Formats: sequence, structure tokens, C-alpha cells
Amino acid sequence: MSRCATVSRSLDEPVSGTAATATTWLLLEQPGPWGVHALTSSHLDPTLGRALERAAEGTGVRVALIRRPGRHADPGTPPLRQVYAAHTVPGNVWLHAATVRNPNRLLDLDLAALGAGDHRSFGAALDGRPHTGGPLALVCTNGKRDRCCALLGRPLAGELDASGVRGVWEVTHLGGHRFSPTVLVLPYGYAYGRAEAHTVEKALHGAQEGRVVVEGCRGCSAWERPGQAAELAVRSAVGEDRAGVLSVVRTDGAAPHWEINVAHADGRLWRVTVAQAAGLPPRPESCGAAVLGTPARMDVTAVRELRPTALAS
Repeated sequence: MSRCATVSRSLDEPVSGTAATATTWLLLEQPGPWGVHALTSSHLDPTLGRALERAAEGTGVRVALIRRPGRHADPGTPPLRQVYAAHTVPGNVWLHAATVRNPNRLLDLDLAALGAGDHRSFGAALDGRPHTGGPLALVCTNGKRDRCCALLGRPLAGELDASGVRGVWEVTHLGGHRFSPTVLVLPYGYAYGRAEAHTVEKALHGAQEGRVVVEGCRGCSAWERPGQAAELAVRSAVGEDRAGVLSVVRTDGAAPHWEINVAHADGRLWRVTVAQAAGLPPRPESCGAAVLGTPARMDVTAVRELRPTALAS
């Protein structure tokens, strides 16, 4: 069977509205090999991994492992591990960093508060501080999860690292294997599919300046998939590239049809119609899938700016 990323590219499957959903990302450095479910099938203590998974349920926090680009034969556990937490909701975007000797300290975090945008437990439990470096680019490279992530993601991470791009990490899982290489840029939480080195560099440079690169963008993780598509559609329609100025403020309807309000920080408001359709013809949604699937796609059918008179009615 052809690789899932090859088939998706050949079908020109749209990437908009396909990003993983998380209001907050919690990232723990874990060198060495990763298994399919990395939190419990890596060299991280699986008891800790299961506890973090349970603690994150329903909080909006997505926990993932990261490692530096390069060879992944187990080099031994480092004395200090890097930890990041990033909140991606506009109006309260932040990226904090810490180092830990004992990763069990992550169990002292209030994940519900982190998911809601409150970083105080990150500081109290881990002595975390605002990240003073540049934005981060997380490249999915977990070949045990899907071979496309290794075959396409690892060379991308290596190329970026070798060319001196700062802030590049490999990450365990971003979803959407068929869009490999997939990349998440923090702190703003925009994900990219079929990423190439120049796109990632542009996205990092943009994030440094508080801008969003729409090219190849899957969406912002702060929103559910229909909202991701709606926000990107507004950006494209009005040429808005500033990060943090657009928010999904209302969603009416349910699959397969939504009416979504996207608000600008300057007071403007748009009503965006999003329709869910099945991706045809059937294709492998991942290289490990036993059967072909018809993945949902988010099609934006209308973008309408609401005038003050319409808002009052």
C-alpha cells in the first residue's frame, strides 16, 4: 500500500481545519526511542506516563514528549530535562519553560488551571519562568506511530537543526500523519502540514514578530476543527497575518454544518459557514490503518462580515 502522505498529497487533500486541538501544550524532554503510545511506551516511567494521561483528560492540555533532532539510540537519561508549557488562546498566549531532574514533579501541576490559561502552578511546581528564547517548532517524527512521520519528519528536523534554526524539537504526536511532515509552532499554536524547511523558517520568523504564516497552515490548536478552518478563512479573506487578533467567539450548529463567528480585536466580526464533507475517494488515513477511510474535511462555503446593523438585529 502507498504511504498515507503520498496518497494525501496526490489527492491534493486540503490541510485547513485538521490541527490537533489543545488550549495548552505540556512538553517533556524524553530522549531515546518512542513507541506507538509514547507516554507509556518510551523510556519514561510508564506509571508517570499513565498518570499524566489521566490528569490531562478533559482539561484542554495535551501532553507530549520531545527530544532534540538527531540519532535516537538511547543516550541515557540526562540529569536535567527541558519542560515547556504553552497556552495558545488569543488574548492570553504564553510560553513558559523549566528544567527538572525528577519528571515526577509534573504530577504537582494543576493541569485544569494550565488548560484554562493559568500558569501559576507551572511556576510553583517546577520553578518555571517565561521562555526567553525564540518560538519553538515541533516536528512529528514518531515512526512507531506512523512511518511517514519518521520518513518525512526526521529529515526535516535534521535539515532545520543542521542549518542552525533554533527552537527545533522532535515531538511524539501531532495527529494527521497523512499530512507529514507535520509541525507545530509555539507559542501561538499554529500547525502546518506537508511542511518544508523554508515554510517552517518563515513560520518561526513570523511567530517571532507576532505574525501567522497561512501557507500550509492546518489551523490553531486553540479551536475545534470547524473554528480552525473559519479563522484561517477570515485571515485569507482580509489579509490579516497578525497573531492573537482573531478569536472564535461563537459556534452554532453541529456536524455537518456550522455557522461560526470570528471576532477581531478591533471590533470587526465575521460569520463563517463551514460544511463537513467526506474525503473521497477512500484513502489510507495512516500507514497502519487496516482499511481505507474517508476523513472529514472542513469546507468553508461563505465568509460574511457582519455590520453593526446586523449585530443589532
